[in-house]
Amino acid sequence: MNLARYCLTNADPDPGKTALEVVGAGGEILEVWTFGDLVRSVLSVAAGLGAAGLRPGDRVLLRIGHSSDFPLLFFGAIAGGFVPVPTSALLTPLETAAILSDSGASAIVHDGQTPLPETSVVPFLGPGAIAELKRSVPGAFAETGRDDPAFLIYTSGTSGTPKGVLHAHRAAAARAPMYQGWYGISAADRLLHAGAFNWTYTLGAGLMDPWANGATSIVYDGPRDPDVWPRIITATGATLFAAVPSLYRRILKYGEVSPASFPALRHGLTAGEALAANLYHDWKTRTGRELYEALGMSEISTYLSSGPLVAVKPGSPGKPQAGRKAAILRERSDGQDFAAPGEPGLLAIHRDEPGLMLGYWNRPQETEAAFRGDWFLTGDRARQDEDGYYWYEGRADDLMNAFGYRVAPEEVERVLAADRQVLEVAVTAVPAPNGISLITAFVVPRDPDGFDVDRLAAHAAGQLAEYKRPKAYQVVDQLPRTPSGKVRRKALTQAEPDGFLAPG
Repeated sequence: MNLARYCLTNADPDPGKTALEVVGAGGEILEVWTFGDLVRSVLSVAAGLGAAGLRPGDRVLLRIGHSSDFPLLFFGAIAGGFVPVPTSALLTPLETAAILSDSGASAIVHDGQTPLPETSVVPFLGPGAIAELKRSVPGAFAETGRDDPAFLIYTSGTSGTPKGVLHAHRAAAARAPMYQGWYGISAADRLLHAGAFNWTYTLGAGLMDPWANGATSIVYDGPRDPDVWPRIITATGATLFAAVPSLYRRILKYGEVSPASFPALRHGLTAGEALAANLYHDWKTRTGRELYEALGMSEISTYLSSGPLVAVKPGSPGKPQAGRKAAILRERSDGQDFAAPGEPGLLAIHRDEPGLMLGYWNRPQETEAAFRGDWFLTGDRARQDEDGYYWYEGRADDLMNAFGYRVAPEEVERVLAADRQVLEVAVTAVPAPNGISLITAFVVPRDPDGFDVDRLAAHAAGQLAEYKRPKAYQVVDQLPRTPSGKVRRKALTQAEPDGFLAPG
């Protein structure tokens, strides 16, 4: 099995059917790719990477911004039996260098605009090389096995160091429970995804799944002002729209929305962070459309959801998708592994789930520690009600959710602590109005009178991707700690926002 072949040929689409549209600010079409175009270009990239000296299984670090080159390189590498390492264009040179080192990538493919490591011992393939790859004579899909490595993505770890999540070729077909369990998708659909090409949410929900069903994917390339989205949804004739909850909230706040808006849209899809019940009600009241939520993670993608076949319970992400092996385990096993209905516990996925990762890259001990017997512990806490719906109870560890990205507080703290102004610092996500959370830094300064929040924010900007940076700062005399000296982050989340400092 080859993941790229599955996505592009599973539905046996007409080669002349439109697979991808890239649209601009007015909904005008900037690029059109048919399924035939995609297959030819993907196989050209696959052949070109092989001719460049890559061997099956070699990792390829992708440093490409919001461009259709990103999926061509991603699927092209997979088609050739190589292992792409997709990365966000927001990463800094230091963050990129850390991923390059850990992944052991054999080459960096870049667009000439995305930040790169300052030094590298592997070849850089820039814009000219990308053009040559796309002009290569198309080859054939590599005959990879279902359990062979297909792609490697990096996510924040509890240690504060991003870790690689390695997925197999079987991961694409394992997404099938989402097709009707979340999307309700068919070949006639036109799915508009609000994310950038280089976001894994877009690669999966925006490209893999529509293409595997013979549907058309639409990706927007233009200003990100929230008031543009109603116009884009209408102009493109999108029947499905996928975004994070915070964007739906901004659309309602800044856009002109009514039941008459975007007449072709059947319903919205959301994932990446919890959907607040009040946001769901506001969206449905203002638009007259359903909004279906899914819960997942980098290690497995989505596995809980509501959808056309599973009615929404506002505040719940839904039920396990058909065929998914999900459960809630007791936090401390005492001979009874599974939590009783209504009892909060650890959300877990069975190791036989075909969508589950192969493991954490070069971290066998962390991979083993993530399991309790046959169950992979997601790090989320949840409870199940009498109707089988799951209710999210937060993280079991300290990972924060920043607008759909998972961020480890330790990673942010290490950067802030390097500023000489800082004596101590703790970072956590603090609830804000409208159901969102803001990454907030609590700083014990060396000199309270001379503390400069703008200087600290500028320091963070040079070291961290934008989504990882604190959005608020608060000066404190000391950090709350347990008797053993560990920072009590939950106590920090109760801080009053009146004392927060906003940089800039």
